[in-house]
Amino acid sequence: MHTVALLALDQVIPFDLSTPIEVFARTRLPDGRPGYQVRVCAETPEVDAGAFRIRAPWGLDGLRGADTVIVPGTAAPLAPLAPAVRDALRAAAADGTRIASICAGTFPLAATGLLDGLRATTHWIAADALAAAYPLIDVDPDVLYVDNGQLLTSAGAAAGLDLCLHMIRRDYGSAVAADAARLSVMPLEREGGQAQFIVHARPPAPQGSSFEPLLAWLQDNLSRDLALADIADHAGVSTRTLMRRFREQTGTTPLQWLHRARVRRAQHLLETTGHPVERIAAQVGFGSPTAFRDRFKRTTGVSPQAYRRSFS
Repeated sequence: MHTVALLALDQVIPFDLSTPIEVFARTRLPDGRPGYQVRVCAETPEVDAGAFRIRAPWGLDGLRGADTVIVPGTAAPLAPLAPAVRDALRAAAADGTRIASICAGTFPLAATGLLDGLRATTHWIAADALAAAYPLIDVDPDVLYVDNGQLLTSAGAAAGLDLCLHMIRRDYGSAVAADAARLSVMPLEREGGQAQFIVHARPPAPQGSSFEPLLAWLQDNLSRDLALADIADHAGVSTRTLMRRFREQTGTTPLQWLHRARVRRAQHLLETTGHPVERIAAQVGFGSPTAFRDRFKRTTGVSPQAYRRSFS
């Protein structure tokens, strides 16, 4: 039987801990036998879980011999990792154990150095912090999970369920995974990635910058077919000067800023109106519905129709 060891760190997020417990403990093989044995392990006998405390039946020695180790997120992801925990995770990796993190659990896993040079993900709201703290990791905030073979990471909250189902499919095949998904009332594969759940704020417009009036004008004229020359003319500068100053003040290019603003407007219209996609494409300034669909999916990870089904 495949053994899954859950590592409960101090201030563990209960949802991140309980999701793999429930999914793996309820997984059954075609003959009815359980597919997994689940252990909850911790450095200390009692763990702070925020609203309550957890008594872990296993110490760190419970990680030894496990086929999979899972690191749930904590409420303090940047807290120093205890040397004993770091050493236990490194030893498990050296033994060939599969190690996965859920949500902010990527942070303690990253602190071991095991993710250096690899692609990884975490909750989108913490992705910038992960990239800043661990620059050797290729952080991808737009996916639900990343499978590097031995090391796996998932995005926030419910994406941990996606990752668990993915690992079940790796271990026992699609039929067992599909059965586990039905028990969880969850599709075996969700369309898109976590980009569709990211709240895209209004594109940056630094208060007091010389381009603040221009950015407001762009926001008010998203439906127009604006070329770089049109924007430069309105700003009263050359296109070369526009490009240089715009990047200095916003960190991006005028057209990239415009695309982002248009997608944000489209998200709002998809959520709050019943307008056809073709009409929304025109309302936000795309020359054709095809160009709109391509740009929208590139930005959010899903089609406009799929976004509307999720959020309208």
